[in-house]
Amino acid sequence: MSISEMIVVYIIAWWLVLFMVLPFGISRVDPETLLPGQDPGSPARGRMVLKLSITSAIALVLLVAYYFIATSGLISFRDMAK
Repeated sequence: MSISEMIVVYIIAWWLVLFMVLPFGISRVDPETLLPGQDPGSPARGRMVLKLSITSAIALVLLVAYYFIATSGLISFRDMAK
C-alpha cells in the first residue's frame, strides 16, 4: 500500500466522519439572547476543536483498520476486481 493511497483513504474517512460528528451536542441559542442578525438556528456552542480532534482520531483508527485488512490478505481487493 503506497503512502498516497493511505493519504487518500485518510482524507475520505476524515470528511465522512466529520459530517457524522458535527451534529453531536448541538443546542440552539436561547431566543432571548439572540444578537441582531444572528440566525435563531445557530448553535450555542459549536465546540469545533473538540469535534475536529475526535474526527481525526476516528479517521486514524479507520485508516489503521483499512491498512491491516488490505495488507493481511483477509479481504483481497484485487480478487474482487476480477
